Amino acid sequence: MPHSPDRNRGVSMLDVARLAGVSGQTVSRVANNSASVSERTRDRVLAAMAELGYRPNVAARALRRGAFGAIGVVVFSLDSLGNVGTIGGILTDAAARGYAIELIQAMPATTDGEAVASAVSRLDQDAVDGIIVVIESHLMSVASVGFPPGMPSVVIQSGASADRPSVTADQTAGSREAVDHLVSLGHDTVWHIAGPRASKAAAERTAAWRSRLEELGRPVPPVFTGDWTPESGYRIGRELLEIPEVTAVFAANDQMALGAIRAMHESGRRVPEEISVVGFDDMAESAYFWPPLTTVHQDFGAAGSLAVSLVIDQIEGRRVENGVHRVPTSFVVRGSTAPRTPFGDA
Repeated sequence: MPHSPDRNRGVSMLDVARLAGVSGQTVSRVANNSASVSERTRDRVLAAMAELGYRPNVAARALRRGAFGAIGVVVFSLDSLGNVGTIGGILTDAAARGYAIELIQAMPATTDGEAVASAVSRLDQDAVDGIIVVIESHLMSVASVGFPPGMPSVVIQSGASADRPSVTADQTAGSREAVDHLVSLGHDTVWHIAGPRASKAAAERTAAWRSRLEELGRPVPPVFTGDWTPESGYRIGRELLEIPEVTAVFAANDQMALGAIRAMHESGRRVPEEISVVGFDDMAESAYFWPPLTTVHQDFGAAGSLAVSLVIDQIEGRRVENGVHRVPTSFVVRGSTAPRTPFGDA
């Protein structure tokens, strides 16, 4: 009586071997298109595969390729503009390179670091050749994640990481450009709406703003700290309006810049005639603010693409340097900045 596989467990390579009357090794050779199998035997094995509904699994493909052809991606949140753009870049570049993506959202745990570690551990059990983690550095300790030994990996938005490759936008260069632009327009100094204190990106932007003002010999005003939201930008914008000498503002992201501009409009202060405003990110809506927002452009898709290249280089045995790989920013001048005009004379 022919061997009948247990339908509850699916069809295995051993089931095919028994039906075809060959060894499991022969079935493996057929599954991997090996030339060392006769046509007669190949036909018999293929017929058994068809009769049983057997499909070579990822492990069989891995034997053929030396890799699974898949990259695991861990993301903590898909709520932010940056993460969505980064994932888009990862998907596009991975597909172009012939790799599939397995996306896992890190679920809440005792700590966010533990959530990422749990997601990485799950990927290690799956058929992936490398792992990309998309997360802010303050949400995890790379050392505590426990990346599988020898597993190619890249961390995006992690800040400096000595033990593995990481990818981030050049926060410093972008922030310095914002200060230079406003000072070149005749503003005595630049006031700053910072992102949350826990954010590595926000801290880098604030540090660059401060150091550039110091280098230029300009006064360094107190920092006003927001939380990335338009609401916090609006609140801080109202506070800044109580300070007559404020003529130029650099907000750490476009959404806080939007809130600040609304506060200025409501007070009757004109942007950019009386107060110039610069943002950071260049979200798609920034060109349609009123006035259109001058901002630092971050190419999130390029960050995702670079991470894919770095992890595939590791997978395919090419040397990749540990530490930070920075994606350049660019400065986009629109209508929210103008030469300084003394208040009341415009």
